Amino acid sequence: MAKKNRSKNRAAETTSGAPGEVGPRQPCPCGSGKRYKACHGAPGGGTVFVKRPFEGLASECDLVAMRELVPAASAALTLQGEHADRAVRVCTLLPMAAPAMVRESGEVWLGLQVQHSFGDPSRDLAAVLLAALDAEPGTPMVGLTEPPAAGPRLQDLVVDEPLRIEVHEGFDFWVSDVEDSPELAAALEQAQGAASPTARLASVTAAYWTKLGDKEFLRWVMPEPEDALLDAFARLHVDDRDRVVDGARLIGMFRAHGVVAPVWELPDGTGVEGVEDAAAELRARLDEALAATADLTTEERSARAGLANRQVTIR
Repeated sequence: MAKKNRSKNRAAETTSGAPGEVGPRQPCPCGSGKRYKACHGAPGGGTVFVKRPFEGLASECDLVAMRELVPAASAALTLQGEHADRAVRVCTLLPMAAPAMVRESGEVWLGLQVQHSFGDPSRDLAAVLLAALDAEPGTPMVGLTEPPAAGPRLQDLVVDEPLRIEVHEGFDFWVSDVEDSPELAAALEQAQGAASPTARLASVTAAYWTKLGDKEFLRWVMPEPEDALLDAFARLHVDDRDRVVDGARLIGMFRAHGVVAPVWELPDGTGVEGVEDAAAELRARLDEALAATADLTTEERSARAGLANRQVTIR
């Protein structure tokens, strides 16, 4: 009996208390690699943990997508205050996974796919950006080795406006304005192998078509609360209205930085053009379902539970 109780206790520890929460035995969302109960979930285990670090930014969902889901993309950032005249570009990934680099032109490139594990990616990125703004062109930038002091967050440094995301076929944009070198060529060759075909939809916000191997997917980062989205998709599912195109399947959701990204597997040959109009139509159906106030039916609750069981926490 004691052994069975221990198993039940371990299972209870592994799951979160409410949708979207992190269980004690799950990986800490800060990216440290430790279990939550031994990191930011422990008394004094972490100085800060911000569940939704990019909240309030007009392009919050695109930033999450670029940080976690999109291989090669970039967008110009407009700074405010004393650095308003500096050119800055935020990128998914930089050579050798650098946190930032200062181009010969003086333009700063800021890398999103860098895990500093200090609990607030927005403050980490701001600290790296400020250091790069003070650096000379060509200066190698290293990641943070200790938590940044109480300083600005990304929200404090940039003009809050929608980003114009440019999705690249690969990482050739790294060398668009510099002389090639053996080190850069080696980094470029390694990175190119991980760049799956990806395109951002124009009809809706923060939705990305991608092809992984021989399969196509739509990954769509959404800002609504997780519970509300689960309810809405459950309502759509029982009416068979959650398909983005005929033959597509809603296969689950990613959780990352306080928002969720539903994922659809698409029929072969759909392509980004084949999902553009359909995504806008689904967005309208979803908004209608989000506005519904009636309690879920038994069938809808069952559909909701099934979707909740197909969630994966990234960060």
